[in-house]
Amino acid sequence: MSLSGHDEAAIRTDIAILSDLWDGLPAAEDIVRRAVSAVSERRDVAIPADAELSVALADDAMVQRLNREYRAKDKPTNVLSFPAPRGPLLGDVVIAYQTLVREAGEEVLTPSDHLTHLTIHGLLHLLGYDHESEAEAVAMEAMETSILATLGISDPHATGRMMPDGTHARP
Repeated sequence: MSLSGHDEAAIRTDIAILSDLWDGLPAAEDIVRRAVSAVSERRDVAIPADAELSVALADDAMVQRLNREYRAKDKPTNVLSFPAPRGPLLGDVVIAYQTLVREAGEEVLTPSDHLTHLTIHGLLHLLGYDHESEAEAVAMEAMETSILATLGISDPHATGRMMPDGTHARP
C-alpha cells in the first residue's frame, strides 16, 4: 500500500447512474468525484496504488433489495459499501437518491453536501474504517469531518452519531 496525497494518481472512479431520479441533482457525478479526490489527497489515509472504485447512484428500491440480500435488513438506507476481496478495486459504493434527499431535508443540509458526505463515508468503509464500536465511530466521524472541512462543508455529525444501520442517534 502507498499513502495517498503524495505523487500517486487519484482513485480511478467509475460512476453508474442507475435511476432517472438523479436528474434532480445534475452535478452528482462531479460531486462524487470531488469527494473521492478529497479522500485520495489525504496523507493519513492508506490507499493502494492504482486504486479503483465503483459508485452506483441508485434509488431506494434498489438499495432496499441490496440491503435485504446482503445485510438482512428489508429497508432502504442511504449508502451501502461492498468491499472487494483484493486487487486494485476497493469495492462498490451504492447511494440511494430518495433517502439522500429526505435525510438532507431532515438535517438541513443541501443534497450536494449530503452526497459528498455519503460518498466519503462509503469510501472510508472500503478503506477499513467502521463505526460498530464507539471508538471506531469517533475515529471515522473525525476523519469524515476533517475531509469535509477541506471542501468547505460543516460537520454533519453535529446533530448526532451515525449508527451502524446508517441512521443518526440524536444527542
